[in-house]
Amino acid sequence: MEKYTVVIIGGGATGLGILRDLAMRGVKALLVEKKDLVNGASSRYHGLLHSGGRYVVKDRDAAKECITENQIMRRIGKSCVEPCGGMFTRLDIDDEDYEEQWVKGCNETGIDITPITIDEAINLEPRLNRKRLRSVYLIPDAAIDGFRMAWQLVDSAKRYGGEFRTYTEFVGLDQVNGELHGVMVRNQFTGEIYEIGCDIAVNAAGGWAGFVGERAGLKIGVQPDKGTLIAFNQRIVSHVVNRLHKSSDGDIFVPHGSITILGTSSISIPNPEDTSTSREEVESLIKIGEQTFENLRDFRILRAFAGARPLYIPEGGELGRNASRGFAILDHETDGLKGFFTIVGGKFTTFRLMAEKICDQICAKLDVQEPCRTAEVPIVEEVPQAEKERAKKFFPSYGVELAAERLGVEKFRRVVARMESDPESRELVCECENITRAEVEEIAKESTTYSVDDLRRRTRIGMGTCQGNFCTFRGTAVLNEMCEQSKDKDTLTHMRKFLQGRWKGIRPVLIGRTLREMQIKRAIYELSMNVTGGEPK
Repeated sequence: MEKYTVVIIGGGATGLGILRDLAMRGVKALLVEKKDLVNGASSRYHGLLHSGGRYVVKDRDAAKECITENQIMRRIGKSCVEPCGGMFTRLDIDDEDYEEQWVKGCNETGIDITPITIDEAINLEPRLNRKRLRSVYLIPDAAIDGFRMAWQLVDSAKRYGGEFRTYTEFVGLDQVNGELHGVMVRNQFTGEIYEIGCDIAVNAAGGWAGFVGERAGLKIGVQPDKGTLIAFNQRIVSHVVNRLHKSSDGDIFVPHGSITILGTSSISIPNPEDTSTSREEVESLIKIGEQTFENLRDFRILRAFAGARPLYIPEGGELGRNASRGFAILDHETDGLKGFFTIVGGKFTTFRLMAEKICDQICAKLDVQEPCRTAEVPIVEEVPQAEKERAKKFFPSYGVELAAERLGVEKFRRVVARMESDPESRELVCECENITRAEVEEIAKESTTYSVDDLRRRTRIGMGTCQGNFCTFRGTAVLNEMCEQSKDKDTLTHMRKFLQGRWKGIRPVLIGRTLREMQIKRAIYELSMNVTGGEPK
């Protein structure tokens, strides 16, 4: 039986942060994830690197954690962070007294804010609803790419000896007299169940932490809280724009790459697998959003999507927006199970801090003296400017910077070498996101790639303006050529599954230009290629 010191259950940002932290301290660690990495809340959110401004009135501890981690991530995760800055805007329908409390909270938690005039705000964000604006403050919010961050955390952890396995589901524990000996996992493709020995296991499954706890014989107070978001096909804003009022639905606009994300709602749900969205939810968010941007309906909507926040609700705690956004670490030795930990709650912005705190406790149990260094050491090395200049001979327009940020030094060098030797690999697979065939080939041949959706999370194919109209069949062709471990070798099956996933997010927004775009997709795939199918599973 294979043996690790620590096994981490859950491949979201927190689990990956734990893997990197432990690996850097010299602890032999393995992470297992039942699907691909960051398929839950760590990618299904608005992409905001919080300044803490949303929490200064109600939860100042969370606000302090956010501003500290915001500053750390800007240093160690430069290739994943867009330091676009943020605004808090009070409209005529918002409480003036709340503004006073908010300013006081920012000052007392160390969050730098700068009041600006309405004219200055309109100059920075011309689409703001001038008629309703009453107060505007600049604040150090930023945008962050959850997919990119996840895989770069993996690459960093691997350099220090950390290991991970995707499509490997936790199914139970091997324990004797209340002491952990290992975890039981299932290979999602073969169905094989096998044991991995370990001294400590960490439940970092986010919204699924309650289900993991049940399989370990424990009750854990996790309440999945669904948030629906809308992606528009252009950058409506250049800053993160927040409403200056008590946190509510539809009050954040985040620029994310070439698009803008509007979010979010808050609905308690029984199962974190519920990522459904509805036309009613979309309409509600738009109605709220157009109070800030009155011409919001003029912009084409790409899709709607949803994710489940893993709120920690201790017995008697409040649900929804009244629940704390802080995190909790549970050592289940107090429940009679030695060697099993759970970490739950928190935010994407604070994942590194969460990992540091639980790794401190784990290392104390293991008598490991190595301190945490994750706040100082960059996650990935930046691609040297000289190499990017040389690569411009092969990449389209601004594609060099995008590829360098996505790939990191080693993969970028391999992709450029392939483009040098094989001119055909320079062709674009995805025009929307400037993704070349060489980059898709590099990702497709990795052992963790099984589907076009796996390619999407690594490269962003299918996530741009056309939502997969042209890159679906191109990406599928590369996958079938390069990927030896793919479960489905049938080209139509690959395309069908990927397009059904795109369709799920498009269906609630089938109006206007989005509806016309969908008809083009139908003509290409359903009529020309006979790619049909129902709802995605």
